[in-house]
Amino acid sequence: MKRIVRWARWFGVARAVCVLLLLTLVPLRLAGLRPLEEAHLRTFDLFQVLRPRVQKVHPVVIADIDEASLKEIGQWPWPRTVVADLVTKLRAMGAVAVGLDIVFAEPDRMSPALAAAGFRGIDPQTQEKLAALPSNDVIFADAIKRAGAIVVGEAGSSTIAPRSEAEAALQTGFAIRGPDPRPYLVTFPGLLRNLLPIEQAAAGRGLFSIDPERDGIVRRVPVVMQAQGMLVPSLTMEMLRVVSRSSAILIRTDEAGVRAVAVRGLEVPTDRNGQFWVYFNKHDPARYVSAADILAGRVSADRFRGRLVLIGTSAVGLLDIKTTPVDPAMPGVEVHAQILENVLTKSFLTNPNYAIGAEIVLAVVPGLAIIVAAPILPAAIVLALGALLIVGLAGMSWYFFVEHNLLIDFTYPLASSWLIYLVLTFVNYFREQRQRQQIRSAFGFYLSPALVEQLAKSPERLVLGGEERRMTILFSDVRGFTTISEHYKDDPQGLTRLMNRFLTPLTNAIIERKGTIDKYIGDAIMAFWNAPVDDADHEANACEAALEMLARAETLNGELKREAEAGGGVYMPLRIGIGLNSGPCVVGNMGSDFRFNYSVLGDTVNLASRLESRTKDYRLSMVIGSRTAEKAREKFATMEIDLIQVKGKKQPEVVHTVLGPAALADDPRCRELQNLNAQMLAAYRKQQWDEAIRLSDRCRKLANSFGVDGLYDMYAERIDAYRADPPGPDWNGVYEAESK
Repeated sequence: MKRIVRWARWFGVARAVCVLLLLTLVPLRLAGLRPLEEAHLRTFDLFQVLRPRVQKVHPVVIADIDEASLKEIGQWPWPRTVVADLVTKLRAMGAVAVGLDIVFAEPDRMSPALAAAGFRGIDPQTQEKLAALPSNDVIFADAIKRAGAIVVGEAGSSTIAPRSEAEAALQTGFAIRGPDPRPYLVTFPGLLRNLLPIEQAAAGRGLFSIDPERDGIVRRVPVVMQAQGMLVPSLTMEMLRVVSRSSAILIRTDEAGVRAVAVRGLEVPTDRNGQFWVYFNKHDPARYVSAADILAGRVSADRFRGRLVLIGTSAVGLLDIKTTPVDPAMPGVEVHAQILENVLTKSFLTNPNYAIGAEIVLAVVPGLAIIVAAPILPAAIVLALGALLIVGLAGMSWYFFVEHNLLIDFTYPLASSWLIYLVLTFVNYFREQRQRQQIRSAFGFYLSPALVEQLAKSPERLVLGGEERRMTILFSDVRGFTTISEHYKDDPQGLTRLMNRFLTPLTNAIIERKGTIDKYIGDAIMAFWNAPVDDADHEANACEAALEMLARAETLNGELKREAEAGGGVYMPLRIGIGLNSGPCVVGNMGSDFRFNYSVLGDTVNLASRLESRTKDYRLSMVIGSRTAEKAREKFATMEIDLIQVKGKKQPEVVHTVLGPAALADDPRCRELQNLNAQMLAAYRKQQWDEAIRLSDRCRKLANSFGVDGLYDMYAERIDAYRADPPGPDWNGVYEAESK
């Protein structure tokens, strides 16, 4: 269990969130969300723009109803007899098959009978003769039948028209290998057909309908569709069936949908919806021959011999202009021509059904690698690996496109990896911000704002569980607090207000000098320096804070005295004793699993507490240990006061007091006091009581200016006690404190 907990802590919240995100991104790719699909398509557009298909030969020719043809022959629609002549000439010049990118759904209004009915002033005999002539549609149908290998175009329609038995019989045969493809195919409710005689005369019938993408760009063209409840081929697929003399078109499917569509000797790969990815090259005028030139015999038969021919239009007015990835205005008939070129030269693009699986794998593997490695690697390495990932995915996708005509999208794996890294970064960022806020909350009441910000910016400096440091510890306590409390026994709220008013400036004095408040113990304060952030000058900072605490206490006492005099109350001064000691400590989160505090432990702490208690005996405001004095004497005027062995300790400690800032040491009276005090201590430790008393009296006269005169009263009392009960000849000058 502990191993699982340890692993879970290492794995972390950020990694867990990113794993869930990765698991979410996989079904999103399968669902084909529009933004992903758009990125997918734009990537393939870019590939085609950078490397369009190269077409050196033209197995397909377009008989173009262009602007010049309309000008020479007349406006469209032309009489069907003209189209019949065009079909006949093309086959006569050796065209293998002819496909019409046009639908002839209505009778030709230029047929003799229909034309005669529209003319006025024609005599009955002439009208009767015209009515006896065959219609243009019949002539056109006969031309189609005689020419053979003619495929007429049909169009998908939103209108469902009833089918006659004769029309129902005109269906291309299909064979299906695999599951039913119908749920995946592009579907049209209705079907716009040619006139029945034309359909019956043709060798094949196919849809020329092109279904652009949502942005209006033609990228995929369905080669097999469903219209009016039946399977129908595209115009190009039907032409290939006719040329290959196949009796049916084979549809290969798998569980993902359509995989390919085939005729004898040719297999056309498709997407799952039976659509063919067209590998475009730019608009090429070499594909086009003007219909007028063909009809006028101005073109050599070699231009058409052995080729497939599409009859269509490039005239802008006939509104058959499409947008492709490589050309914003390509005639629709050229799109069909390029499809045939793709198939005949085997230069088609393939986006196989397994491509989605490959893209998911390319997303999952780098995604997991990022989740595991990114938080533990340096930022520079992560950025380098990210750049390598981008180059690798883009390069692999480009390689498959160039070398194998495969469409494998790199944008989804790249976007997935980028999103995972972004989320990982932001979750860690928010966790870091939360950690900083926790640090600010935890230490905001105990540290200066500057120190709190240092910890917030570098939380690693806060070692949880405890670390050993050399620190300075401060204890302060109010003298006579029991008497003060008794005075407020009927006004506990008044006592609370007084103590808050008193402890606030003292606390500020500590925090302003880089100290940390450990705890308040009633009227007492415990603080320390050099944790949780480093403080190389912690001894001096602690001494300076102690002096400031004494100064602020005196300021507050002045305010209390004035308030008592003005209100007729009792003035009770607040006097404090401060103990300071420096040395090794253990600092960190101390407590239990349910509650802990950032605190400090060690012998140094205990001694600091004992020194604070001894201030009452020495009648001083501050007592500091030898290690504190050793570091602080460079910045403060200090003075040794005793060699003491506190209760519970075996080793004696040389203790000092702080007289004031370093500038005070230049005062002749201060230097004289320090010298006389040293002489007094030497005489005292040699049990030269008279000399010690004489020197003590001289010290007392100077000590009053520095607030330490009570020390010499204490020595006078102690010497009197030693005279009555001598310590013995082997006494080493150590005073053994009997109480804590």
